[in-house]
Amino acid sequence: MGSAPFSANLEVESTQVLLALSGPQSRLLGELARHSGAEVNLRGNTILLSGDEPDVRVAHRFLSDAAHLVERGVEIGPNDVAHSVRSLRGNPNASLTDLLDEIVLLSPRKRPVVPKGPMQRRYVEAIRMHDLTFGIGPAGTGKTYLAMAVAASALLKREVKRIVLTRPAVEAGEKLGFLPGDLAEKVNPYLRPLYDALHDMLDFERVDQMRERGQIEVAPLAFMRGRTLNDCFVILDEAQNATSEQMRMFLTRLGYGSKAVVTGDMTQTDLPQGSRSGLREAVALLDGVDGISMCQFTDADVVRHPLVQKIVVAYERLDERRRTRREGETTPTPAPAETSAPPDDP
Repeated sequence: MGSAPFSANLEVESTQVLLALSGPQSRLLGELARHSGAEVNLRGNTILLSGDEPDVRVAHRFLSDAAHLVERGVEIGPNDVAHSVRSLRGNPNASLTDLLDEIVLLSPRKRPVVPKGPMQRRYVEAIRMHDLTFGIGPAGTGKTYLAMAVAASALLKREVKRIVLTRPAVEAGEKLGFLPGDLAEKVNPYLRPLYDALHDMLDFERVDQMRERGQIEVAPLAFMRGRTLNDCFVILDEAQNATSEQMRMFLTRLGYGSKAVVTGDMTQTDLPQGSRSGLREAVALLDGVDGISMCQFTDADVVRHPLVQKIVVAYERLDERRRTRREGETTPTPAPAETSAPPDDP
């Protein structure tokens, strides 16, 4: 005989908060039911939960904490539901307020940038507490986006005088010489993702004004040579495409009052075959150095479309199979032991 279903209710007084928790056509409540396993229903201003006790408790923790965050102006989306429920289930002592804490406030007309999950929270804390932070991991984990949010926030608070965003002008199958225009026009496609992230956080006009005043600079990595960057927040994106020499050059540009974040995915290197990845070398060389933080993301930290996590896992398995095959091909086969010929019969 099975145990009786467990139930819990959450009454929400504010209609605005209730609408934000439910989502259009109660989509968020549907996502909560799908990912938590609990049955979720809305009756008036009360959300009714029922099902197995662990599922109901996770769903209730999510809703009660999400209500407090919505009151603070945090927007909760479908992907936040999936990621947060998974994190809450894996950490019984955590709360959503902890997991989505350290809100990075930017322009009042833009929604706050919120770390989604414990790894992103640790990443934001590491950036704030260290002068040099490495964010390593697969696509979709928020490495670059969060670093840029902290940088923009620091600039608005006048903690730094300017932001310098840079990345190597290297992509798979492309060379600068094949692109039209002068050098600035040639490198612009490589820097476009950085502009897009900036415009997502700050008003378009404000970004342009800051660029004109020299408060925001976006440039290819090659342009960093010979400079000393004082009172700056510097972000090197796609660092897996930096050579060993370029990485050494970049890391020695850091001046007084500056902070640097290096982001990259060591499994996505587009350097020519045989070239050393400066990111891989720097991580091995600098891990454990006082004042430098290493933040390693995994596929569990992916916060883009849920399919992205599955794609990342599939490619990681493929890389592992290829690596195992290469190691097997390079392992020398031991030569058969020499045996002496049997003596002839007399």
